[in-house]
Amino acid sequence: MTLIITLSGQACGARVTGVDLTQPLTPETIAEIRSAWLDHHVLAFPEQKMREGDLERFTGYFGGFGDDPFIRPIPGHEHIIAVKRKADETAPLFAENWHSDWSFQARPPAGTCLFGISIPPVGGNTEFSNQHAALDAMPADLCARIEGLQAIHSARAGYAPSGMYGANDRDRSMDIRSGDEALDTQLHPFVRAHPETGRLGLFGCAGYIIGFDGLDDVEGLPLLYELIQWQGREQFRYSHIWEPDMLIMWDNRSVLHRATGGYDGHDRLLHRTTIAAWDGV
Repeated sequence: MTLIITLSGQACGARVTGVDLTQPLTPETIAEIRSAWLDHHVLAFPEQKMREGDLERFTGYFGGFGDDPFIRPIPGHEHIIAVKRKADETAPLFAENWHSDWSFQARPPAGTCLFGISIPPVGGNTEFSNQHAALDAMPADLCARIEGLQAIHSARAGYAPSGMYGANDRDRSMDIRSGDEALDTQLHPFVRAHPETGRLGLFGCAGYIIGFDGLDDVEGLPLLYELIQWQGREQFRYSHIWEPDMLIMWDNRSVLHRATGGYDGHDRLLHRTTIAAWDGV
């Protein structure tokens, strides 16, 4: 089996053909996909008629399952969540701010897999921002201000009872369960080496970062807002256009991502798994 890898022509991302993900993969093919994933950060596999078991098997090749809090899994598959929106839904769009999935965890997931089932004919792109490129291009004065900083990550803005998806969230088709555990915090270096490639990049942003250790809000919050403007600049982006039966996988250690709308009047359904933190074995 020979993979055909076509680059997006944007700041990251590639399309991969020549592989059938509904069948078990050989160790050689898995290694080739992992290498491409580390190089390009986001991979798209079109024309894959995957079922839930296929998605679970594929996820397991790359490190097992991460822990998905706050969103109830689909029946019979504890590691798959449904990212869905009804045609007439009026709740705010889910995950429309830049973020790295579950970065508030002590061991955030290495990656995410998302499979397109019901894809609207318009809108709904998923945008990615390459955080290695963002660091490489960062002005020297801004680099100096973030040197050695530990970011404070928390899910409180989204998943606490008072958060966006909390007690006042109404008429949403996704099964989101808020909780007080969302108030917890976790420190991660804002600039860190990728655990597999060693390449330096920025990790996380204002989606889950609520401040910086050792900086009060007067100093930390303006810096955070300045950084999110930098991190999401057009020059670092890849805008992914969905197709039915397409799987994408992305590296949460290398990119930020966000959802976009523009498909009102159409149902949208995707199934998602997370790939556990890489432990080097």
